[in-house]
Amino acid sequence: MHYLLRYGVALTVALLSLNANADIQQQLDGLKPGSHIELPPEQLSPLTIKVPGVTVACAPDTVIDGGGSGNAVEIQAQEVTFTGCQVRNWGSDLNELDAGIFVAREARGAVVEGNRLQGPAFGVWLDATPDVTVRNNTIRGDASMRPNDRGNGVHLFNTTGALVEGNDISQTRDAIYIETANHNTIRNNLMADLRYGIHYMYSMDNLIEGNVTRGTRTGYALMQSKRLKVINNRSENDENYGILMNFITQSELRGNVVTGVSSGQTAGVEIDGAEGKAVFIYNSLYNTFEGNVFAESNIGIHLTAGSEDNKVFGNAFLNNQRQVKYVATRTQEWSKSGEGNYWSDYLGWDRNQDGVGDVPYEPNDNVDRLLWKYPEAKILMFSPAVDTLRWVQDAFPVVKDAGVSDSHPLMRIPAGLQPES
Repeated sequence: MHYLLRYGVALTVALLSLNANADIQQQLDGLKPGSHIELPPEQLSPLTIKVPGVTVACAPDTVIDGGGSGNAVEIQAQEVTFTGCQVRNWGSDLNELDAGIFVAREARGAVVEGNRLQGPAFGVWLDATPDVTVRNNTIRGDASMRPNDRGNGVHLFNTTGALVEGNDISQTRDAIYIETANHNTIRNNLMADLRYGIHYMYSMDNLIEGNVTRGTRTGYALMQSKRLKVINNRSENDENYGILMNFITQSELRGNVVTGVSSGQTAGVEIDGAEGKAVFIYNSLYNTFEGNVFAESNIGIHLTAGSEDNKVFGNAFLNNQRQVKYVATRTQEWSKSGEGNYWSDYLGWDRNQDGVGDVPYEPNDNVDRLLWKYPEAKILMFSPAVDTLRWVQDAFPVVKDAGVSDSHPLMRIPAGLQPES
């Protein structure tokens, strides 16, 4: 039910223009629930919105300046809409949670939409506030500060039911940080020039859909969380990891495209130990990877620390320098019901022309392991000695170690999985 009805306010909403010469804060405090007001076209001091159900908008030239300390705007009442404002120069104290827009836990159902923010600490902080919408904002950090000293663009703390959608965020620490926050949707955000694009910690049952990261150190850092749905996102030319998973369980990754993760590259020369990984999976189990593209990176997928019992099928691994890096005691089968993955370096054949290779794709043979341990041996990659080693391990499988095996490799890229699609 609409907030105005609950409070018995008439449905006719007055459009008020605040007097530029009066005390703006006093006028805000004196509003009736359901009012729609526009702030005057001048520079304003920090403001607090305490009246429920109001809409606060800004004239085109309105600037709310935080004065270099604390919060520039605080929303302390439920179902407030704050829209179309320019907010800048709030405080830089991360311990005090300084923010451009601070949404208090009493502000259930708040909407923060279409604003332009630039400042040093957090852009929008949601403080255990349920059912908030943060939509179509432009958020910029302070590029003169060290990245780790900046705040996050949008920070969700213990928040449920939030929608964070269509925001353009760059030059903050992380674009969107989700901490002990369940049942939220993060959708269609554009994120660039950051430490992490989307960063999850201790959060459950969240949807991450249709987002794009570019030039971050890590596109999607998913940590200590369960039942995430990571659907149709893109990571373009991120540095260390496109998707990083640390203790993620029972989650789905479908339709994502990760391209060009190539940390440690200088003029085309790879620096040992600094590979860029399209996906890095650490201590993560019981997840499903389906219909993703992992392409043009140093490593397609790197699994370690007991990352087993994951379902991997229907994906395309395209032109990664190393498709899979995995060392463990158990062989992992990466196919399901006769459907494996497409591997651009698969050299097998398909005699019956059913679209499935006749021999398994096994990227983690003993030669691969030798090269991981002694990178300088890469100079021998195409030598007769390496060919002999591969022949020996095929002829005498008793010396074969456990690794990844795709028993049903696809001969063609699945429909719709070209990186440019």
